Amino acid sequence: MKLILAIIQPDKLTDVKEALRAAKVGKMTALNVIGCGQQMGYHESYRGVPTEVNLLKKVELQIAVNEDFVKPAVDTIIQGARTGNIGDGKIFVLDLPECIRIRTGETGPEAIG
Repeated sequence: MKLILAIIQPDKLTDVKEALRAAKVGKMTALNVIGCGQQMGYHESYRGVPTEVNLLKKVELQIAVNEDFVKPAVDTIIQGARTGNIGDGKIFVLDLPECIRIRTGETGPEAIG
């Protein structure tokens, strides 16, 4: 079992969700987050005062998958999120030692579904 964390542009969320649904990966959690990477933010003026905005809005997807869905899910996220520009995001794949479905008490790969 693996946990896929994907940080993507907010405007690409719909594209990624639709692509994942087509790839039979429909269970996920989406969070609004802010962060700074290679993009490093931008400068703007607020009421005449120059400010630096270096924490940009992003969306974090958390997707728990069984081993055979890792590569298809990652490839699908890349396909849906890629624009070719700085700030497209990152994907992290972590080991998931245990998963428990609260409703039934199932554990392991069966709990992920």
